[in-house]
Amino acid sequence: MARQGFIKHRHRSDGLYVCTETYVYRSHRYEQTVVVYEGTVRDGASGAVDIESDSWWVHDQLCADGAWNSGEPVSAWEAATVLRDILQSEGRWFRAFYWRLSTFFFGCKRAKENGWFKAN
Repeated sequence: MARQGFIKHRHRSDGLYVCTETYVYRSHRYEQTVVVYEGTVRDGASGAVDIESDSWWVHDQLCADGAWNSGEPVSAWEAATVLRDILQSEGRWFRAFYWRLSTFFFGCKRAKENGWFKAN
């Protein structure tokens, strides 16, 4: 069955977002899973306009953990590509292109510590 809507969340008065349901994302490209747990707090699309999207939730989780749910390290390129894959699946083709590049170059420090293109 197709998923309806985006990750459920609420916007706090301090500008942060709280996930109100556990969400599991499966990357078919990398055959890995990312879990965003209920209660997770994130700042939204860092450095960009916040949009209703699963992309920044999953990308932020990868960046916070520095790893897939399996514990295998994630590289900066993999994290940025997952963000792009989700945005493309939501029909946001142009945003998928430039958010992938900007998050690759300017974001996700933990993933970069694992390696830019291939996790160590």
